[in-house]
Amino acid sequence: MSEIQRLKVVDAFDLDDELRSILKPGEMVRDSQGRRHRLPRYFYEIPTHEAAMDTRLAPHFGLNEFVLVDLKEAPRLQQFPRYIPCAVRALAFYLEQFRSAAGASVHIAVNGAYRSPSHKLSSNATAHMWGTAADIYRIGPTILKTKEAIEKYNAIAEDVSEDITVLSYGHVLGANADDHVHIDLGYITLIPREISEDRMEQPQENRPRFAFEERRRRERRQPVEAGTVDKE
Repeated sequence: MSEIQRLKVVDAFDLDDELRSILKPGEMVRDSQGRRHRLPRYFYEIPTHEAAMDTRLAPHFGLNEFVLVDLKEAPRLQQFPRYIPCAVRALAFYLEQFRSAAGASVHIAVNGAYRSPSHKLSSNATAHMWGTAADIYRIGPTILKTKEAIEKYNAIAEDVSEDITVLSYGHVLGANADDHVHIDLGYITLIPREISEDRMEQPQENRPRFAFEERRRRERRQPVEAGTVDKE
């Protein structure tokens, strides 16, 4: 049984300046084909490593598997509390179906699920930024390093649902995969039922990115005290 209800849902516009600048909620980004997509705004807040370990999104998938990051991720997102788009629970559902069809355990690579738009490899929009893609490096005892293995499990994934897209075997970065199976649900934005969408926000571009920028703005607006003279 899923325990996702234990996690707090947050509107990323309510987070501090640094986190907003990293997560870029509501911003438009282009994919490799030049198509524009709006980044997610609603996230689950993961307070601790223990909470990530204890929370299950599906019978065989824990939340911790979707938030493992490498050193290319923004330093703030390597610390707790951590944030992951709410659509990750859709990814977990499809991975559970894929696991059943494959008849073996499914292992997500480190940095193979959610990657923020500030990750050093995030040059274009990918479903990883929405929490709706997973890179799988091992299925049961099989390490996915051969054309035969990747094509076998790609076919199984595509048979699970037409909602799933995979990368064909090959060596072109971003277009193929030669050491993992890539399962991609596209740019899904999930609006939790407890959220009311009548709240409007200023575009991200018009908001200060960091607290020190806001302090600078306030300091510039402060009038010079009467009678003070710069003697230098």
